Amino acid sequence: MRRADVECVFCAILAGRAAAHFVHRDEEVAAFLDRRPLFFGHVLVVPVAHLPSFFRVDSGTVLRLFTMARDLSEVMRTALGAEGAFVALNDTVSQSVPHVHVHVVPRRRGDGLRGFFWPRRRYESDEIAAEYATRLAEGLRQLIGKPDG
Repeated sequence: MRRADVECVFCAILAGRAAAHFVHRDEEVAAFLDRRPLFFGHVLVVPVAHLPSFFRVDSGTVLRLFTMARDLSEVMRTALGAEGAFVALNDTVSQSVPHVHVHVVPRRRGDGLRGFFWPRRRYESDEIAAEYATRLAEGLRQLIGKPDG
């Protein structure tokens, strides 16, 4: 069976065909507990519409997703006693469910989570860093002005 033939688990949750512990739901955005949390209280914020790639999400939905992520980050402090939050979104690579989702994870000093989950390194030179910055800036200039999604 091809991956495309399998129903999206988040769409099944949103349709009530799979169970989840919701913390929020409206017409456009939902938030529910991750089934395999990094720490208890780890929440996934998803658009109600099936959107497999972050690049295809319109600006209004991005605003709603990240406003909810911001609000949950604050609520984790008051409701769970967290000192902060880790907020992350994978797109395509390492995206276990092909439906855009933002992870909001409660954090405490000494919780064992160390920065990012992947190795970090320095640019070999300022010239190489400048080349990457230029390539990205040129790409943004080309993209700006195009309509959303």
